[in-house]
Amino acid sequence: MIIDYKCPNCAANMVFDSDTGKLHCGSCDYEEEIEGYQKTYESFDTKFHTASYGDEEARQYLCKSCGAVLVTDNHTAATICSFCGSPMILGERISGDYAPTKVIPFSISKEEAEKAFKKWCRKLKFSPKEFTQGNKIKEVVGMYVPFWLYDLRGQGEAQFHCTRTHIYDSGDETITETRHFDVYRQVDLTLKDIPADASEKMADTLMDALEPFDYSGIREFNTPYLAGFLSEKYNYTDKEMLPRVTKRAEQYMDEYVASTIHGYEAVHCKGRDYHIGQLSSEYALFPVWMVYYNYDEAEYTFAMNGQTGKLAGDPPRSIPKIATSVGLATVLFFLVFRIITVLLGGPLL
Repeated sequence: MIIDYKCPNCAANMVFDSDTGKLHCGSCDYEEEIEGYQKTYESFDTKFHTASYGDEEARQYLCKSCGAVLVTDNHTAATICSFCGSPMILGERISGDYAPTKVIPFSISKEEAEKAFKKWCRKLKFSPKEFTQGNKIKEVVGMYVPFWLYDLRGQGEAQFHCTRTHIYDSGDETITETRHFDVYRQVDLTLKDIPADASEKMADTLMDALEPFDYSGIREFNTPYLAGFLSEKYNYTDKEMLPRVTKRAEQYMDEYVASTIHGYEAVHCKGRDYHIGQLSSEYALFPVWMVYYNYDEAEYTFAMNGQTGKLAGDPPRSIPKIATSVGLATVLFFLVFRIITVLLGGPLL
């Protein structure tokens, strides 16, 4: 089933507007609230589901606006017709086991994302000048990325060897006294809403770098939020992603335990034993602007948090700029060193 949203005034396609949080018709400016929005949709001829491709490969769909045949891979949940630009939501990809429960809507528009990216490029001190001009953007694509949100319970214990040093003078001698302590901590934590992206197409490091998302903006999932954006269903189940999120939970537990140990000069972990169990998980869609940038016959991929504007990616480096900066830092260090030497009575040269 293809889902689209037609304007009741002019029958043009409506899309989600990140500025107003409503469905918006670009033809007549009609707006429709999303919360509680309900509509009955016609399903298209099912022969287009499997006309040429297997269920686990790709599928064909008819665009209801222009009649073009579109081919999507088996993980696409929302797309845009490449012929007429009409938004298309593939209903069976967001139903049943693939129905999200939560969504963070886009709050940054495409124009704002492109402007912010160019501003970010201009601040890159060690990238080539041509790159920092930000004028070779190939494409900016809004995409809802599938995430699992976990509630976990972490229990366990950790042992530490800690030292506290006291230095004092005794006669003509300076005494250093070091005291040793064995510190034990037992922990029982509930960790809520730990995110893990469930798309095989998105690099984990890139998605992790976009965090944190502001959960105060999370909403109950409603299909109109997808109108005008790309979206994918998850590639990995919550059980398959659990080992990865468990490692993150262990880091959070380490940070919490470390925050409870005070008053020592040195703290060394002798060992820990954690047991982490899954309490619950929710399937959510998070907003990401993907920025594709052409430079020096190569394409660079960057990601922007579609809610907060945080950018992530690896820009090219300029070797001459880096060498110049290192050289200036070396000269500055030498000058400061010589000035201090002279002030202390040393030779000028």
